[in-house]
Amino acid sequence: MEVLNLTQSRYSEWWRRSTVYQVYPKSFKDTTGNGTGDIRGLTEKLDYLQELGIDIVWLQPVYVSPQYDNGYDVADYQNINPDFGTMEDFDELIEELHRRGMKLMTDIVVNHTSTEHEWFKQSISGKDNPYRNYYIWKDPAPGGGLPNNWQSKFGGPAWQFDEASGQYYLTLFDKTQADLNWENAEVRRAVSDMMLFWARKGVDGFRMDVINLISKDQQFPNDDGSVPPGDGRKFYTDGPRVHEYIKDMYEEVFGPFEMVTVGEMSSTTLAHCIRYSNPEEREFSMTFNFHHLKVDYPGGRKWELMPYDFEALKRLFSEWQTGMQQGGGWNALFFNNHDQPRALSRFTDDDVYREESAKLLATTLHGLQGTPYVYQGEEIGMPNPKWKSIEEFRDIESLNMYRILQEQGKSPEAALSILQERSRDNSRTPMQWDDSPNAGFTSGTPWLKVDERYPDINVQKELERPDSILHHYRKLIALRKEHAVFIDGVFRRLDEGHPEVFAYARTGIGETLVVVSNFSSKEISFRFADKHWADLSQADTDKLLTGNTADEPALTQELQLSPYASYMWLTTSNT
Repeated sequence: MEVLNLTQSRYSEWWRRSTVYQVYPKSFKDTTGNGTGDIRGLTEKLDYLQELGIDIVWLQPVYVSPQYDNGYDVADYQNINPDFGTMEDFDELIEELHRRGMKLMTDIVVNHTSTEHEWFKQSISGKDNPYRNYYIWKDPAPGGGLPNNWQSKFGGPAWQFDEASGQYYLTLFDKTQADLNWENAEVRRAVSDMMLFWARKGVDGFRMDVINLISKDQQFPNDDGSVPPGDGRKFYTDGPRVHEYIKDMYEEVFGPFEMVTVGEMSSTTLAHCIRYSNPEEREFSMTFNFHHLKVDYPGGRKWELMPYDFEALKRLFSEWQTGMQQGGGWNALFFNNHDQPRALSRFTDDDVYREESAKLLATTLHGLQGTPYVYQGEEIGMPNPKWKSIEEFRDIESLNMYRILQEQGKSPEAALSILQERSRDNSRTPMQWDDSPNAGFTSGTPWLKVDERYPDINVQKELERPDSILHHYRKLIALRKEHAVFIDGVFRRLDEGHPEVFAYARTGIGETLVVVSNFSSKEISFRFADKHWADLSQADTDKLLTGNTADEPALTQELQLSPYASYMWLTTSNT
């Protein structure tokens, strides 16, 4: 068995043994009754997060924004959107977090700005304006029309035409989100100054939105479709100067302020993520990748449905665990976020076995190497809501795709069924605090519907039950602070391609973590292969750290697993 040398230990880097809690402020807690969550709502719930064991709170964008893409369309980077409160509210949040020994990570969105940003207003005002080169402007193709065939990630062409100048500007996301021109040193300086503004305020870290898209191939060629999905992404994903740009950010902001940083990496590669997150590269603390959340995309197509590929899910987790360890990188671990349907509904059973399933997902994830992220509501087992009509949706991507899917020939009913499973609004329904009206989220009319099951699924009920999903999360979060094997243990997959089980070990100095999870609704028997059991059976002691059933099984070569059963053991050796 491979074991990391003590000199390689990363246990001293505090954020490696921390847990991050992601707050989608619009849906977290409303203190004004206007139906939209706010900064003071988060401050009000800090004791709850502290008791959960959270070390870092990731706050999604609260900057001035027209909110076409829920704050990821920034119109002013250095002021607070009045819908969320004031700068004084933000300062109070930082103070209260620090008073509790917690840290604040904020979202930074610098691949693009809103077209309502002053930079863009200046840019579109004329070709001679000094801000024209802050964005990516191109003449029409020689024969007229779009500069190239790149597609927006929200559907449709990635170019918008400006009648006044006769040129197009690039929009890789919504048409109101214009891509910044990172080739322009003035843009890079402005972004650095903006990040320094927040660092000096006391922000402890940044989550960098789609940061690996900021460097584009300056030839802006057409995509010939040779690499699926053929939408142009191969010319701007992990682009030619991206590492140069990120290293500059590190030298100017991240390093001097000792910040914790995570890069959101769209359609990236393992090799790039090793570079992004290896400390010797001086870029980010860790990275998000999304490959494991595309295992139910047939041919990589998000807006088509298929059962998820369990073996692909296990293989991707295993490849990234092994690859990042060998390359010295660090993972951001997650099943849920604001852009994904609830994993509980997607990969397990959100009905009969909802509690077992929620605990299984948590146990499986928190035993892996990396920094775990908890997205609001997953710690109480919030499922996808039950959508009844298109009128209930608010997400701009979903509404665009509802139209596009029908243009492609699907019926309104078929298009709605796809949105019910794929929409980002699945994760954005209001946080369920108690069984009072609107789940205790607001005294007004919520901006997005509250899931109808909230009287049975809410924080208050979870707090009252010692065996709840919430208390299971508390235990997992505490365990990674107690045992170095969570940080340094070398990953090894143990399930030999079993059709229902994901099993792995993490081996450190004198101890091994073993996790076995039954991802099915069947009662099954699982046996460790002899080659794996030969290593595991050499331990002097084994202890069940946590499980999601009333049983407390010992670690044996053959295990009987009830539906969605999941267990975590720690073995120790004196030699």
